Amino acid sequence: MEHKIVKSSEIKVNVGLDINNLPVGIKWSAEDGDIIDSPAKAFILSMWDHVQKNTMKIDLWTKDMSVEEMKQFFHQTLLTMADSFEKATGENRICDDLRDYCYHFAEKMEILPEK
Repeated sequence: MEHKIVKSSEIKVNVGLDINNLPVGIKWSAEDGDIIDSPAKAFILSMWDHVQKNTMKIDLWTKDMSVEEMKQFFHQTLLTMADSFEKATGENRICDDLRDYCYHFAEKMEILPEK
């Protein structure tokens, strides 16, 4: 089913590279969200190619992103994926399982808040 496009919105990602083409700076903008050149240290972008039935992805992080930040980034990304999948499909039981795994991940990576 085709949907008529009534508006477009653009999200821009600008990646600054060093002489070896390694990311040293990431900024993103989403004018509809009043976000202009907001700095970031990493991003993960996944797009579904419905023709190829395959995920296309880009994952980049800057040279100064610490391992601790990467652990937190992945933990939060996994939790967000559980929320998004549940919202899109209503599959709450498997999403609860994924959240349980996220707790296990955080425990193993030693990023749980101290009690």
